[in-house]
Amino acid sequence: MAFGWGIVSAGLHSENKIAPAINAAAGSELAAVYSRDQGRADAFAARHGAGAAYSSLDDLLADSRVDAVFIASPNSLHADQGIRAAQAGKHVLTEKPMTTTLADAVELVRACRAAGVKLGVGFELRHNPGHLLARDLVAQDALGRVTLAQGQWGFGNRGQDTFPPRTGLRQWWDDPDAIGGASTMMGTGVHVVDLLRFMLGQEVTEVTALTDGQRPERPLEQMAAVSLRFAEGTLGTVICGRLLPDSRNDFALYGINGRITGKATLWEAQQGEVEVTTETVNRTDAYPGSYLGNFIAQMEDFQRAVEENREPAATGLDGLRVVEATLAMIESARTGRAVKVEPVAV
Repeated sequence: MAFGWGIVSAGLHSENKIAPAINAAAGSELAAVYSRDQGRADAFAARHGAGAAYSSLDDLLADSRVDAVFIASPNSLHADQGIRAAQAGKHVLTEKPMTTTLADAVELVRACRAAGVKLGVGFELRHNPGHLLARDLVAQDALGRVTLAQGQWGFGNRGQDTFPPRTGLRQWWDDPDAIGGASTMMGTGVHVVDLLRFMLGQEVTEVTALTDGQRPERPLEQMAAVSLRFAEGTLGTVICGRLLPDSRNDFALYGINGRITGKATLWEAQQGEVEVTTETVNRTDAYPGSYLGNFIAQMEDFQRAVEENREPAATGLDGLRVVEATLAMIESARTGRAVKVEPVAV
């Protein structure tokens, strides 16, 4: 039997990445799609071969062909829709950020645990083979003590001094409540924070954020520079923004025994290269571009997690920890102070 996916929200992310990835993933099928607009749901289903189209989330959750939902709705809706899915017995893979408040993150984790369903978060950068290599080498102590971790994911257009406002269904990106109080930090910054956590195997304990937003006259930022302190003493930097034309989105890990650098790997597609220069390992691996590669791997990993009764690559707890770090980043940007990150037990 194929693994049945239900997509919640028929926006551009679902259109361009999630539905095609489901259709390309081994052993999966797009069982249903939900949109508040029935005509939009019908058109999406026709384009992507979904088995059913719904304008009622309850109807999608009642569909026995749906084993799991992918939630791609506005950020502020993730928690409520995820909890409803869990209570209906559906596994939940939600787009990042997992939630926009700490209380919602805790409630979602607990609801999925109580229902006995898997909860995962769409941190697809964890599936880039170069990032997996870096994670493994750090775990093997190839770098020795890691002193600095850096990551950047930004973009922009030459000559464009401000990022234009969204139109149509993407307008929620410019609504501070719907997006969660941050723009580029929510768009790409959370990916970089999670990726550094993933490669280091350490949690963020303190953040300091400088942005061009988080103030009354400009509540949402377009540029952010964030400093991180990790649990084992590693210092980190995260750069994200929408005013970075010709940006090459790289990472670097420096240890007392060498370095690992990734060139153009912090993007949704598998591409770029990773260079390792250490006392024991010296290699350069190049990865071909694959627009859907990370997303296909993400869907297949989640399916296997359900089938094998294990945790997915990015868990609900990972989502919670990134929510904690992100809220600290927003607070730091607003107050101009360093903010400690206190992990919540769930």
